[in-house]
Amino acid sequence: MEAKGFTQDGTVDLQGRPVLSSKTGKWKACAFLVGYEAFERMAFYGIQSNLVNYLTSQLHEDTVSSVRNVNNWSGVVWITPLLGAYIADTYIGRFWTFTLSSLIYVLGMILLTMAASLKFMKPTCTNGICSKTSTSQIAFFYSSLYIIAIGAGGTKPNISTFGADQFDDFNPYERNLKVSFFNWWMFSSFIGALCATLGLVYIQENLGWGLGYGIPTAGLLFSLVIFYIGSPIYRHKIRKTKSPARDLIRVPIAAFRNRKIQLPDNPSELHEFDTQDYIRSGKRQVVHSPAFRCLDKAAIKHGNGGDSKPPCTVTQVEGTKLVLGMALIWLVTLIPSTIWAQINTLFVKQGTTLNRSLSPSFRIPAASLGSFVTLSMLLSVPMYDRYFVPFMRRRTGNPRGITMLQRLGVGFVIQVMAIAIAYAVEVRRMHVIRVQHISGPKQIVPMSIFWLLPQYVLLGVADVFNAIGLLEFFYDQSPEDMQSLGTTFFTSGIGVGNFLNSFLVTLVDKVTGRNGEKGWIGDNLNDCHLDYYYGFLMVISILNLGAFFWASSRYVYKRETKEVNEGCVEMETKALDTSLGLHA
Repeated sequence: MEAKGFTQDGTVDLQGRPVLSSKTGKWKACAFLVGYEAFERMAFYGIQSNLVNYLTSQLHEDTVSSVRNVNNWSGVVWITPLLGAYIADTYIGRFWTFTLSSLIYVLGMILLTMAASLKFMKPTCTNGICSKTSTSQIAFFYSSLYIIAIGAGGTKPNISTFGADQFDDFNPYERNLKVSFFNWWMFSSFIGALCATLGLVYIQENLGWGLGYGIPTAGLLFSLVIFYIGSPIYRHKIRKTKSPARDLIRVPIAAFRNRKIQLPDNPSELHEFDTQDYIRSGKRQVVHSPAFRCLDKAAIKHGNGGDSKPPCTVTQVEGTKLVLGMALIWLVTLIPSTIWAQINTLFVKQGTTLNRSLSPSFRIPAASLGSFVTLSMLLSVPMYDRYFVPFMRRRTGNPRGITMLQRLGVGFVIQVMAIAIAYAVEVRRMHVIRVQHISGPKQIVPMSIFWLLPQYVLLGVADVFNAIGLLEFFYDQSPEDMQSLGTTFFTSGIGVGNFLNSFLVTLVDKVTGRNGEKGWIGDNLNDCHLDYYYGFLMVISILNLGAFFWASSRYVYKRETKEVNEGCVEMETKALDTSLGLHA
């Protein structure tokens, strides 16, 4: 048991010394972290939300290529956290991984600002005729983008989990504070995104791309200074396992080795350390579950006779089961991530064809409509946290109001509604095009850009359930020593979703545009069938929703024991999913 006054979860300061609960962590530490998150999201969305327009207007790429390149870059940004999380969990910890990666991130932002500012870094235009973008210009621009992606790989999975580490799960008061952490963490992220889609996008298109990228670069540097000012009050978790991901390989191998041995009828006969051993070591014991029963063979005592290798413990086996269960949920998040990818690609290009004039002298940038996604999030998060959760908590008895999978299910349903509305609006746009006999790629459709507003708002509301729910789910359900790696299920799902959208856009363009036929997606959005593509996305979203309900009904939540008082152990379990038919 920890000495009185110190944290009970074994966290330490940067020098490895035990920390006092009253003087470290909690929201006073997180205040320094959320500032960085807001500026980092402003930088990221300042690039992503308008990148498709930069590629087409400044580097003169065609629509399909620009959409593909935006999706590929976004995919890498969200995939690289796999590497960053592995380095943090296995080698140098979250703080130092974040520190090194943030420097790489800033370097990429500086180079990107140079690429957009220096004249010799962009093709020149004379009397409306532009020179071809040179190989060196393309190489420099994309190199800066992918340096940012590498930096994001180390910052993204570690800053949010580092923030969650500031709350002691062994302290009931702090554990209750942590329930709201991910809601307000994402709230700060939304603030940064709003600044990007409202302010930076306008600056980029009206005052210059260099200034539009330079402002978030300066903001990112400022936020890092703020982050390091808070270093004395941060809590750092000690790695209790040298290579936590090793069990993911060891358990299946051991289970295969014991495949011919009969499992005992009683799970208590499987190999496991005594509860007191876990209390002394500060680790958490995970309770046996009926999922993936074949893996239980890895914990059979003396399963190989003369084999000198000891069997795996039930806790090790359950950790592998958790990762497999999360992988199943991860698979059904890929289509929703593909729908989300439309916000910064086809939705933006679609908006450029509509009437964007708010006055004779002012036109709203098409990418700025993405600010309504963020605004709907900013309004929904406090309502969710302050009203919805307490209301549902009284009805269900669940501290979260509803379970994590129920939260995801609600978000996915709202997202299906959003893409259905996007399809209906595009059908309307195509009708106006036919009636007005519009065919030119630069002709403006006499239809307000605010017709797109409902789909943006609904996707924002859906993300309050989806994005926050997924981040919380993967952090909460990960094995204790793999929580950075666990949160990369969230980031990698978005990354693969972007790659999937890139693949679908390329495939659909090639298949539907064969033999000179009118394709679904083309450079001229006034003479294609984007409505067919949205209809296709709607159909696969509905099918994916059914797959989500099936996967959720088979998911078993993590159950673990932990020390709460000296000599006393309680069981921590998650409430069952009931209202959506999603049960543990």
